[in-house]
Amino acid sequence: MKHPQKRYLIYIGLSAALLVILIKFAAAFWKSNGFSGLPLLLPALLLCFLLFALCTCACFAAWVYHDCKRRGDDAFLWALVVFITTPFIGLLLYFLLRSKPKRPCPSCGHRVSLQARYCENCGTSIETAAEVNHTTIETIEDSVMTKQQSTHHSLLMIAGMISMALMAACLTGFIARAAAGDGINRTISSGERVWNYGTIRMNYDTCLDNVWRLDFKKASEGFVAQEDLLIRNAASQTLYAEINCGSVPEGAALILWLVQNDTAQSFDVTALSEPLACPLDAFENGMLHVRLEINGVQDTVSNISIQ
Repeated sequence: MKHPQKRYLIYIGLSAALLVILIKFAAAFWKSNGFSGLPLLLPALLLCFLLFALCTCACFAAWVYHDCKRRGDDAFLWALVVFITTPFIGLLLYFLLRSKPKRPCPSCGHRVSLQARYCENCGTSIETAAEVNHTTIETIEDSVMTKQQSTHHSLLMIAGMISMALMAACLTGFIARAAAGDGINRTISSGERVWNYGTIRMNYDTCLDNVWRLDFKKASEGFVAQEDLLIRNAASQTLYAEINCGSVPEGAALILWLVQNDTAQSFDVTALSEPLACPLDAFENGMLHVRLEINGVQDTVSNISIQ
């Protein structure tokens, strides 16, 4: 093998990409308590989409790698470019910039253009060298062009197209099911995780030592920001909420929800003059779903903790 270390790097890169996808998926699974509030089909379609996307990139990158080797280009570099920039951009760049087919110099083996009369590496006349080696220029060109126009590694291209079609099918299925909303929990008082269709522009969102800090610019109407805080002693602990809404357009509101199993409490925290203190004796020890229902308020800073 000419450059085995480069092939090993490709294998390592593919394995690393697959590992990253699985880790991110596992993190999302853990964050959402096992995708609570979602039908199983949705995360399955999303995972398949990511895996088929990786397979598509890998197949097209492998095809480019082999095509580059035949043309005398830097195969590893181009394969990396195609893999990182996605096949659509990477393949377009490759087809626009790839070198023309080349042939080996009969004297030194350096790859030169099919139209070249002299080798740029050793300066030998291609015609003379070909005659010395009892090979005609036409035979060399026919051999090279036959290799270039053949369907070498066509299976990689076919596999890439199939993976792309499956990727598109998974994405379409995911969008269709999500848009239909079948089985997706949006009930804010539910004991399961609440899922949003909208967006939120955050400055930061952290939860550390049972303290949830959320700072956001604005969010879609009805967006639900949520975090789980731990109740260790429901009889004596209190939830404290310091919330400041920087901008409150007419009709806007910010509602704080505390939910655990079938128990739910809500508080209007749009215009708090002092921190809200809520005893937790109505709940049990364990995880408490803390949610902020955002209806139009902007530039909001919140600090919620259980003490």
